[in-house]
Amino acid sequence: MNLCKSTIARLKKFLISQEEAIAAVEFALITPFLLVLYMGSLEVSQIISVDRKMAAATGALGDLVARNNGSLSTDTLDDYFTAVGLIMTPYSADNLKQLVTVVFVDEDGDTSVEWSVAHNGATAKTEGNEYILPSEITDIATNTYVIVAEAEMPYQPWGGYVIDSTITLYRQYFHLPRFGTNIELT
Repeated sequence: MNLCKSTIARLKKFLISQEEAIAAVEFALITPFLLVLYMGSLEVSQIISVDRKMAAATGALGDLVARNNGSLSTDTLDDYFTAVGLIMTPYSADNLKQLVTVVFVDEDGDTSVEWSVAHNGATAKTEGNEYILPSEITDIATNTYVIVAEAEMPYQPWGGYVIDSTITLYRQYFHLPRFGTNIELT
């Protein structure tokens, strides 16, 4: 009887130690996958956060321009660009290209650039050229003006463990002038 109890006890001890070894092997196999998943989720959440900040900044830029009544000085517009850069905090706005364009939409839905100002490396649109707007915007902006605020920024993920290439973030917002008239750039 003692021999049987002794054998059963050794068998239990052996099986328990084998279960712990199996768990260790399973953990070793799954750990790299979990680490990649964790690092990838951190990088994606960081990209989403920067994109949301850029969206808020671009929307604010268009809104600030749309609030002007009749005219806007280039100095004030430069202040708007600076303020928008501060909205990006805690992220750097050093590579944030910004563009504001005022577009006239005639009764047929044809568009024409009235003026365009670029900041930090963006390219201004040529005055008098056509500016392609979505049909939803031209439908509501017949015989009036549209302020288009655009921002573009190359973003390099901080870790580069999962996403190792630069991603270009881009936002575009449309605003109608609050006072319904053209905003002249002075």
